[in-house]
Amino acid sequence: MSDTVEGADLGAWGWVKSIVSWLVLIAVVAILALTIVVPRLTGSTPYTVLTGSMIPTYPPGTLIVVKPQDPMSLRVGDAITFQKESGNPTVVTHRIIESRQNSQGERSFVTQGDANPSRDQNPVVPEQVRGKVWYSVPYLGYVNNVITGQQRALMIVVVVGGLFLYAGYMFVGAIRERTRKGRPDGQAPTDPVPAPASVPAPAPVPVRAHAGPTATGSQWSEADTIVMPRIDGRHRAP
Repeated sequence: MSDTVEGADLGAWGWVKSIVSWLVLIAVVAILALTIVVPRLTGSTPYTVLTGSMIPTYPPGTLIVVKPQDPMSLRVGDAITFQKESGNPTVVTHRIIESRQNSQGERSFVTQGDANPSRDQNPVVPEQVRGKVWYSVPYLGYVNNVITGQQRALMIVVVVGGLFLYAGYMFVGAIRERTRKGRPDGQAPTDPVPAPASVPAPAPVPVRAHAGPTATGSQWSEADTIVMPRIDGRHRAP
């Protein structure tokens, strides 16, 4: 009974470890995909929000992924990332609150932070626009800040290698578990049925019996005779 309970406990603990390890693996892969893989495949750029001008939509520490967008397709309400000045690498992410177009057909955008009481002082021209916010992940911007370009490439190699190692570990563990059980999965162990023990036939036991009197000459005497026990339902004569 104790062995059965112990085996059940070990099995439950194994399931817990497996679930936790899978959750950790999924989390690592998701972070890697959101910060590195998806932006690289789509030509987007990840940025980290540093100020509170876009609270509550994008609080500080939020990772925003900005996808290049044709300025002519931008609309009021879009959150865009733009250079504060043309040619200046410093960028700002604010929301378009007004779209303008002059007599020459040139467009410009009036922007404002969601948490700011007033609009930005200078309109944004298409040359300043880096793109439109595609998606965001809270707090992941802090991770993005500490990862350089070379580290991103190294992380891809490490994570991919780790996936292969983990798959190999799970495969070997499954083989060991099956070997330990000594039976295919899903079959309960069966106790061998012992062969019936052979019972030897009883050995014949001599029994002395009194025979009737016999006459020898003029005298009577009693002779001893050996009577064999009954075997197989028959009486064996002496």
